[in-house]
Amino acid sequence: MNDRISDKDKKDWYKFVNSTEKLPNKDFKFQKNKNLKVKSIDLHGYTLDEANKTIENFIKKAYSENVNKLIVITGKGLHSENEKDPYVSKDLGILKYSVPEFINNDKDLMSKINEITDAKIEDGGGGAFYIFLKKNKVIK
Repeated sequence: MNDRISDKDKKDWYKFVNSTEKLPNKDFKFQKNKNLKVKSIDLHGYTLDEANKTIENFIKKAYSENVNKLIVITGKGLHSENEKDPYVSKDLGILKYSVPEFINNDKDLMSKINEITDAKIEDGGGGAFYIFLKKNKVIK
């Protein structure tokens, strides 16, 4: 390896460092050009069975419409009726944990999903999550 830097490289580096020209941020450009189709659903007040059926239909419909991102609002379970049931933990909201578990255990739904992540605070924080869907190759 050559430890010596050529004069041309030094000049180019000096010109680059002292230039007022800004390099384009490729990440920002990618984010701007990517048109995300986003849909959301609020499951507050649903029973577990209703929520699971609703989320299954919602994911399938969104996938068929080539939606990229789903925001699923379950709530934190703070006002749920589970404190009346001695067999359910009072610390866990029913939908907050059960809906993602239902999705993860359904192979058909998971074949349409790239990733499930926690939501940002502006989209519901601990009472919501994101589902990033795969691109539907067959457009209906």
